[in-house]
Amino acid sequence: MNEHNDGLFDEHIASSYDDDDEVFNPTAIEPVVAVLETLVEQGRALEFGIGTGRIAAPLASLGIHVHGIDLSEAMMSRIEGKPGSELISTTKGDFSSTRVEGNFSVVFLIFNTIMNLTAQEAQIACFQNAANHLQAGGHFVIEVMMPRLQWLSPGERLMTWDHSDDHWGMDEYDIATQSLVSHHMKVVDGKAELFDTPCRYVWPAELDLMAQLAGMQLVSRREDWHGAVFTSESANHISVWQKV
Repeated sequence: MNEHNDGLFDEHIASSYDDDDEVFNPTAIEPVVAVLETLVEQGRALEFGIGTGRIAAPLASLGIHVHGIDLSEAMMSRIEGKPGSELISTTKGDFSSTRVEGNFSVVFLIFNTIMNLTAQEAQIACFQNAANHLQAGGHFVIEVMMPRLQWLSPGERLMTWDHSDDHWGMDEYDIATQSLVSHHMKVVDGKAELFDTPCRYVWPAELDLMAQLAGMQLVSRREDWHGAVFTSESANHISVWQKV
């Protein structure tokens, strides 16, 4: 692996990543941290895809040691200097295979990041890597969207899920391969910028099977971080598996 390759999230993306007021708003962050805090107990936490420390820094501010794995050095460099950063350590690498020392009471992978692994084999490996890092009885937490296939008419591939004055988002589905490309257009300083993210969408039952293969079992699945009941109409889910 080229140590200078930051993948999709290079310096240009990282430089403005924290500017998203919606996802960096305390009302979006605090419920996530509250759930993770209850799972950590007296142990340590490991985040797959730590990014700029959106969740890791507030969690570490509670006195919890957090280690993060991420491909993007540009993203992780933004963690330094944030409150709680003194309790955060990072490793550059692919979170589906990179191993760090020690065991953890919780491993978490949120904000649809499991879909950045674009092959089923990599997603399976990610679950096994999580299990390998967990202590007995530890938990693996994933936050991910539900595939929006019910929004598509027969034969359609494109689905617009967001449109505003400064952002436009469209997903391009390939049902045969269970893949999608998330297309984004943002207006920055009056100029339009395009950003495409290749993904592999994944179903809850498929995730449960991946967990079972890795020696973990489902203990809860909710619609959001506030604990709403997960239903057929839910757009997202937060799932928690326990290492048995």
